[in-house]
Amino acid sequence: MDSHSARVPLPKNWPQNVKMAVLHVISLAHFAIVHARSIVVNSPNARTRLAGDLQGSLDEISLLEEELRIKDARMAMIDPHRRPYYRPIERMAILELKAARGWSQAATARRFLVKPTTIASWLKRIDESNAAPLVQLREPVNRFPEFVRYLVCKLKVLFPSMGRKRIAQTLARAGLHLSASTVRRMLQARGPAPEDATEIEAASPEKENGTRQSKGTRTVTAKRPNHVWHVDLTVVPTSSGFWVPWFPLSLPQVWPFCWWVACAVDHYSRSVMGFAVFKKQPTSTAVRAFLGRAIGKSGACPKYIICDQGSQFTSSGFKAWCKRKNIRPRYGAVHRYGSIAVIERFIKSLKDEWLRRLIIPLRLEVMRADVSAYVSWFNEHSPHQSLEGCTPREVYESSSPAIRAIRFEPRAKWPAQGDVALSCVRLTLSVTYHEGRRHLPIIELKRAA
Repeated sequence: MDSHSARVPLPKNWPQNVKMAVLHVISLAHFAIVHARSIVVNSPNARTRLAGDLQGSLDEISLLEEELRIKDARMAMIDPHRRPYYRPIERMAILELKAARGWSQAATARRFLVKPTTIASWLKRIDESNAAPLVQLREPVNRFPEFVRYLVCKLKVLFPSMGRKRIAQTLARAGLHLSASTVRRMLQARGPAPEDATEIEAASPEKENGTRQSKGTRTVTAKRPNHVWHVDLTVVPTSSGFWVPWFPLSLPQVWPFCWWVACAVDHYSRSVMGFAVFKKQPTSTAVRAFLGRAIGKSGACPKYIICDQGSQFTSSGFKAWCKRKNIRPRYGAVHRYGSIAVIERFIKSLKDEWLRRLIIPLRLEVMRADVSAYVSWFNEHSPHQSLEGCTPREVYESSSPAIRAIRFEPRAKWPAQGDVALSCVRLTLSVTYHEGRRHLPIIELKRAA
């Protein structure tokens, strides 16, 4: 047997085939694990469900550790004297993380690829009385003091998805008014900030509260809440992902590989009126049932519903349902970017601020709870640029916006204004989280002791 096997020729280009086989094996194992985990998370036994959730979290931690190992290995190949230097704000952030994690100087140095003596020197320079403090707080005349820049940079570090406009509006709601250009200068002082998805308004043909639909249809203008609603569907992949290395290079767009999420947004206030989660692409009947629940919950029926030309919205059943409800459907143009910009912009925010901040669950109840938490935070606490920093709920309910409340003035010699609460005050940043979810921040500013 052995002598016969030795005479069997190896296939041509076998090294490349072996490498590709490794990817196939890993993808097949991933496929099997996802199916097994989808059964576990829906088990009637609570301990079995918890064990499945724990194993999923452990797998995600393992993959993240491998990702960090690869990046650290690349940085470790660079000579220590040629590596990029940590800026003062970054050094302070490292020391804060060291205190939060309880790391020793050696452990901190090992994780950030510096020497323990470097960490020790940073610790000695914490005191402002030092000749060369690590973070020096100076208060130039008619300019914001350094601690304001520290607050802006710290907010950017904690929530990288926030751009200059979102940071300025969030701080204004907390009582500290900065312009977006001032925030940009403060962030540029610590290095270029990543482009923010929240600042990119959809390049749509809409203007103010008007929405232009397909060619030949007049513009629909939202004049009040519940006048015009936008409705759309989107696919949210689970942690399993879509891609596989074999034909057709993607997995079926059904659970447990993805969820289908339907959303309805009020055009005038940008408030999310309702959502629904489906295991597969919903039918027109399911979409109509979702819209009926949203209408019943809001207590008002829109005059117009703007949507794309998907089969759920172009069916005769949907048109008959709209006619019974006295709703006029309007459709976006096919293959035209921005024709349904309002709902597309919300879906982009949903994915940027929520999807990429947590492990998408496989249990339907948990998925609904996660989407509900984001929608509640978006309506009540997230400032909207098209609403001049107001939240959708403030506009929908015509309540007094927090961005127009009295403000703090940290500059020592800035002339006092009528709406200033306290002048020449030092502030501290207080961050809480909506329903305990760290990707949904609630920002507050308090007077420093």
